[in-house]
Parts: sequence; C-alpha cells; structure tokens
Amino acid sequence: MMDVGGRSLRVAHWRLDMPTDHPPILFFNGIGANIEAVAPLAEMLTERGFVMFDMPGTGESPDPMMPYNTFTMSWTASQVLRRLGIPTVDVMGVSWGGAMAQHFALQHPGKTRRLVLVATTAGMLMVPGNPAALTKMADPRRYIDRDFMNEHFTTLYGGVDRDGASHQKDSHIGRLKPPSPRGYMYQLIAMLGWTSLPALPFMSKETLVMMGDEDQIVPLINGKILASAIPNARLEVFAGGGHLFLLTHADEAVGSLRKFLNSPATDAESRRAA
Repeated sequence: MMDVGGRSLRVAHWRLDMPTDHPPILFFNGIGANIEAVAPLAEMLTERGFVMFDMPGTGESPDPMMPYNTFTMSWTASQVLRRLGIPTVDVMGVSWGGAMAQHFALQHPGKTRRLVLVATTAGMLMVPGNPAALTKMADPRRYIDRDFMNEHFTTLYGGVDRDGASHQKDSHIGRLKPPSPRGYMYQLIAMLGWTSLPALPFMSKETLVMMGDEDQIVPLINGKILASAIPNARLEVFAGGGHLFLLTHADEAVGSLRKFLNSPATDAESRRAA
C-alpha cells in the first residue's frame, strides 16, 4: 500500500532492482480489473520492470472519497513513479486503461518513452461494440460468477484461445476481484466527455496499437482510428483475438510487445534523450 497524492493505493511492481537497459512499463488496467488479472503479463516480461496499481475502489485499493478524472489520476501515477525512483517509463494500457495511457503520455511526455495501446479507443468519439456484449459487461456477475463468465465469455470478449478456451476462461475469472460499486462508478465517471482525438496528432511518441479482430467490446475500427491519428503509430491486428487477446494470445502478444519495446531508439527519441 502506498499513500500518494492524497490517496491510498495498492501498488505492485516487478524487477525494479534488476539491472536492465529497458525502462519499466507503467501499466493501466481495464475498468474494474485488479492487479492479479494482468500479473501473468508482468511475469512473462522477464527482461524489464513493470509497475501497476489498483484504481481507487478496485482490488485492494480503498474506495475513493470523491470522483477523479484522467488528469488527476495521471498526476497520481506520476507520483507513484517518483516514489519508486523511476524517471522514465514505457506506458501501456488496455481498454479503459488505454485511455489513461494516452492521457498520461500527453500530460507527462517527459516521463514517457513509448506508448502501447491495447483494445482501446480515443474515448467518447468511439465506434461502439456489440450491444449484447456491452449489456452483459454491465452485469456485475461477470466478476463473481464463474458460470456466468464461462457461459458468456465469447459474447463478452470475443475471439478464441490458442490453447483451449476453457482453460483461459477459468484462469481469467479466478484472478478477478469485483470492484466496489463506488469504485466502478467513479471509473465510469472519470471518462465522461473525455476524448483524446483532437490531441492525438500532437502525440510525438512511438506508439503500438494492438487490436483483436473479433473484439466484441472495442471493434477493430477504433484501433485503426488511433493508428491513423497518431503520427508515429503502427497497428497490429491479432487474428481471432477478442477483448482479452493479451491473455488468450499471450505468447503472440508478448512477442509483438517485445519486438516494439526492445527495438533501437529512433532518431527522434535519441534527440529527445540527448
């Protein structure tokens, strides 16, 4: 637990004391998701540090006392990095967290080296997903009822698993802890009216946009919009990937992530570093 920015947050980090040539990843999770849901990804990236935290009212972080927005939580995240002694990070976010990652990179360009956006959108100006998936996503049983998750997994998240859908369904629901009602509501409120689209042409960071072509919640067209709006962006599409392709296509996704993050610095990045 870390008291930072007037909030108490549960913070997790991996390998920050390990010698490495790579900056750590600052990861922003999906709405309502706790640290454990993405811990397998952090554990697979053995060559670099990894930092994430439970948003207020999710996981083990206490309920927020008042609503917050993308600006205040980006500032709070920067204070977490300061407390951990981290000057620069590669910023990554999935779904709701992808919006946070965009805002952090725009608000704190000096702390951001590269940006990875996974199954996400430019905010309110998005192409909506499958109504059947969105309706079931709003049902809190998806966090606590294994049978509900397994029955509606494909409708909710789309795509198929590389090594068997049943295994991944069970492992995903087993790592989820339901957010508090206030925590979930405040996460929704934080994005009301928010869009990054007018600012994306000014995003100077090398960016990887990762999308699944069977995502029922965030259709692929949203990734195409992001990649076309960000000057230094590239789009990678995962065939058969749903909203959770980071987990269901883990080896493929981590390989793509490594290729992007470990590639040599561009001329623009070298000039900025100098």
